[in-house]
Amino acid sequence: MSTSITNPGSKAAPSDKLLFIACFVAIVTTSFGFILRAMTLPQWSADFNLTNTQTGEIAGVGLWPFAISIVLFSLIIDKVGYKNAMIFAFICHVASAAITWFATGFTMLYIGTFIMALGNGTVEAVTNPAVASMFPKQKTRWLNYLHAGWPTGLILGGVMALLMGPETNWKLKIMLVLIPALGYGLLMLGRKFPVNERVSAGVSYIDMLKEVGVGGALIIVGLIVFQLGSVFGWSTTINVIVTLAIAGLFGLYVRSLGQPLFIIMLLIMLPLAVTELGTDSWVADLMGPAMKKIGLQGGWILIYTSAIMVILRFSAGSIIHRISPVGLLAVCSGVAALGLFFLSTADGVMILVAATIFGLGKSFFWPTMLGLVAERFPKGGALTLNIAGGVGMIGAGVIGAVILGFVQDKSIDSNLRAYDAKNNSALHSTYATVSKTSMFGNYQAINSEKLAAAPQAEKETVINVQDDAKKGALKTVALFPVGMLVCYLLLGLYFKSQGGYKAVVIDDSRLERTDV
Repeated sequence: MSTSITNPGSKAAPSDKLLFIACFVAIVTTSFGFILRAMTLPQWSADFNLTNTQTGEIAGVGLWPFAISIVLFSLIIDKVGYKNAMIFAFICHVASAAITWFATGFTMLYIGTFIMALGNGTVEAVTNPAVASMFPKQKTRWLNYLHAGWPTGLILGGVMALLMGPETNWKLKIMLVLIPALGYGLLMLGRKFPVNERVSAGVSYIDMLKEVGVGGALIIVGLIVFQLGSVFGWSTTINVIVTLAIAGLFGLYVRSLGQPLFIIMLLIMLPLAVTELGTDSWVADLMGPAMKKIGLQGGWILIYTSAIMVILRFSAGSIIHRISPVGLLAVCSGVAALGLFFLSTADGVMILVAATIFGLGKSFFWPTMLGLVAERFPKGGALTLNIAGGVGMIGAGVIGAVILGFVQDKSIDSNLRAYDAKNNSALHSTYATVSKTSMFGNYQAINSEKLAAAPQAEKETVINVQDDAKKGALKTVALFPVGMLVCYLLLGLYFKSQGGYKAVVIDDSRLERTDV
């Protein structure tokens, strides 16, 4: 059988381009929901008296349920059909907007955000393998193009919300998500999705599962089970038993440990997602006080870095031909770490300089990592590609968004104690009166009602402590891309020992390797 390779410069068929546009708008919808939630989180916190950790939990539930839908649909997507999956995603997006509109407190906000995340996961379960199958010889390039839809949505949704002004009811802002949702719903009508590359090549379902193996299953199942356990109050023992039982049964069925390199990539997805998505969940709020000093809303910092991402992701083709995906990811990790550190200390116009550095660093993370998985493990079909995305999203939700909230609350707790000890005051015992527990530990949270009624001098002192804690949290996040840099450098050395980075090409049930 022939193993010829399509010219990398060849153009996609018109039908592919129309379907690609529909997939692009669907990705835009997912980021609309993300940015609108990020910008309304401070209003939710004030209106419903939420602690920073509760706010972080809502930010987190906007991410981790993604893993549930993306993994489940990846297992059955070739049976239920891409279009039926997209109908489910559309229903989720509309239902989420309606539930959030009628929210009366933390619980309804949590549920509405949960449903939105399910829809977002379903969108990626469809669009990632669809685009990879449409452009099998240019996966990383076209996945970067596809995921330029994410920052595009952040910009469009963010600018719309910001132009509505901080005084506009947050319910009206949340309804903006229906604009792109209706757009992709209409665009998907009449479109025919491609047969997955794995299916067309005749790779069996069991061979797809073997690429993941018990090692990959243990990671994704463990993350999902432990997160569900925190929601439903399961003990650590129950979480471990359930995780081992599910992963064990999967292992008995597939009789494979999984591809070692794939398992390593899944582990790297955790700090990657925390760096990009975990930070984006909070950055409008974290940078709010500093941005206010220069007369801008905090949300503009996310809009600005997103604009950088759009430009660079649409330039991915030329960049990827000059540097391997692993090398690109290593460079981006170092730049992102510098950007986060500078953001944590910057004031005035230097905020824009620091944001530029961070925007440059995070631009290629997500799509290039997905492209790397798609190129190295085509036998895994939709499953390996989407499990990587699922691990990233649940990592950002379980670890990233929540830890940023916890770091702030814990910092406020300890800094108020230190202030009281130094100034012989009682601010901590007066205002930090709410005992809270999170997966990262216990802390004393600020009682916002007591703070609102505090004397002006005390209120300003506590607010200053809170503002310092917000920016200081970014220093903690900067440790994640530092760890990624080390991992990518080691991966680069591994590929060099193997003769250089090469993509695995699947063609008519045969596997060959071709230089990228």
